[in-house]
Amino acid sequence: MSSVLPRVTPRRALPEELPALRLSAAHRARAHMLASLLLDYPDAGWFARLRDLRTHASALPDAIAEPLTSFVDQAEAAGEAEWQRRYVVTFDLKRKCSLYLSYYATGDTRRRGVALVTFLEAYRAAGWEFAADDLPDYLPAVLEFSARADSEIAGALLASHREGIEVLRAALEGMSSPWALVVRTITQSLPPIDAATRERYLNLVNEGPPTETVGLSFLGQLPPFRPVSQEAS
Repeated sequence: MSSVLPRVTPRRALPEELPALRLSAAHRARAHMLASLLLDYPDAGWFARLRDLRTHASALPDAIAEPLTSFVDQAEAAGEAEWQRRYVVTFDLKRKCSLYLSYYATGDTRRRGVALVTFLEAYRAAGWEFAADDLPDYLPAVLEFSARADSEIAGALLASHREGIEVLRAALEGMSSPWALVVRTITQSLPPIDAATRERYLNLVNEGPPTETVGLSFLGQLPPFRPVSQEAS
């Protein structure tokens, strides 16, 4: 009987729920900007900024500063080529490690297009325009928006995709990935999750994003996106 494969398996439990930190608006903005920059692709320019980013991180409360400075230390020790390899293996090859927030709720389905338009409308409603080489739900860009925009819309945008951020954190922590250090600081800067969000999160942890792939041809017609920049008046 020991060779028989199980027909049912236990549902995965939620990882540790992190306590929310009481941060000032200035500290939250700094933490989100640092996370935005550190989650970007680690090219030569990224490595050139690390010393300055460590200095800025050190000015934050210890609960935020320590994981960010530890991440920087690990990146510098690994070196550019190795860190780039790890980045690609982590974020480009694993479904539950996507940096595109709407992917967690919609996957590669027809609903993804509507979700992306919602991000663009949120930026514009706050008086900002999006000029980028990426899609508008790219987490580093959303964090930059949160850091730079004096608008409740930025917080609402992150809160509405909290499940995706938590799934990303759970996946990275499960891999003992250094990028988990950065994502942990994001989740700790956000309000505690409620019971409904926790249940949706658990479903995503166990099932993953939807996988339907039809109806997405128009995505290639979207203009390129990347950093958030304020609209000219």
